[in-house]
Amino acid sequence: MVPLEYLLRFIEEDAPFGDVTSEAIIPAGTGARAVIIAKQDGVVAGVEEAKALFEHFGVRVEVRKRDGEEVREGDTIVELEGDARSILLVERTALNIMGRMSGIATEVKKLAGKVKAVNPKVRVAGTRKSLLKPLDKKAILIGGGEPHRFSLSDAILIKDNHLALVPLEEAIRRARAFSVYKVVEVEVESLEDAVKAAKAGADVVMLDNMSPEEIAGTIEALRREGLRDRVKIEVSGGITPENIVEYAKLDVDVISLGYLTHSVKNFDVSLEITGKL
Repeated sequence: MVPLEYLLRFIEEDAPFGDVTSEAIIPAGTGARAVIIAKQDGVVAGVEEAKALFEHFGVRVEVRKRDGEEVREGDTIVELEGDARSILLVERTALNIMGRMSGIATEVKKLAGKVKAVNPKVRVAGTRKSLLKPLDKKAILIGGGEPHRFSLSDAILIKDNHLALVPLEEAIRRARAFSVYKVVEVEVESLEDAVKAAKAGADVVMLDNMSPEEIAGTIEALRREGLRDRVKIEVSGGITPENIVEYAKLDVDVISLGYLTHSVKNFDVSLEITGKL
C-alpha cells in the first residue's frame, strides 16, 4: 500500500484548518452509515488507500470490491460506519484517489488486453509523466501493466538530452562502468543509432517516435546483425489506444505510453450517506 503519511498530505491540503461546513452544521458525535459505489463499469483501484484514510480517522470500513476486481455500474465498493464529520472529511480525498487509480487501472487492462490478443509477449508500460507516482504506478500494476521506472534512481535511461552532451557509445560505456546492477536503456530515433546502442551493450533500446514501418525495419536490421536477442525493444512516442495494436503486431517487448498517467480519464465513483447511526 502507498504509505499513510503520503496519503495524509492530501487531507492536510484539503482541510488545513478542518472541514468548516461539517463542523458548522453537524453536531459533534453524530454517527453515519455510507457507501462508495461505482458509477461505471471498470477495474477498481485505490481501495486500500481509501480504507487506510478512513480507518485513520476512526471510521469502520467493510470492503466489498478489492483492488483489481472488475465492477459494474451501481456496485458497492466500500461500506462505511462512523463519525459523520470524519466520513465527510475524508470523502473527497478518498474519491479522488480511487477515481484516478481506477481510471488508470481500467485503461491499462483494456489496452493490455488489446495488445495480448495479437502478441502475448508484449507488456504495456507507463512512464514518469506523472506527479502522483506512488498512486499511478500502483494503479498500472493493478491493471496488469508494467510501471517502468519509478524514479530517476531506479535504472539508467539515456535520452536525447544526454546524447546532446555525450556521444552514444561513450554514454553507454560510462553507464556500464557506473554500475553492474543498473539496467542501461537508450532512447534512439533512428535505425543507425539503434544498432549502435545494441552493439555498445545497451540492455534495452527504446525506439522513440518511430512509425511501425520504421520500427519493423530497425528490428530487421538488428536481427541481421545478430543483435535482436541481445536487447529488449521498447517502443514509445505517438502511441495511442487507436494505433497501439499496430505496434503490438511487431517483434517488440514493451509498449510505453505517457497517456496512461497524463491523459487518462477519471473513473466515476461516489460516496452516499445512507443513514444515521
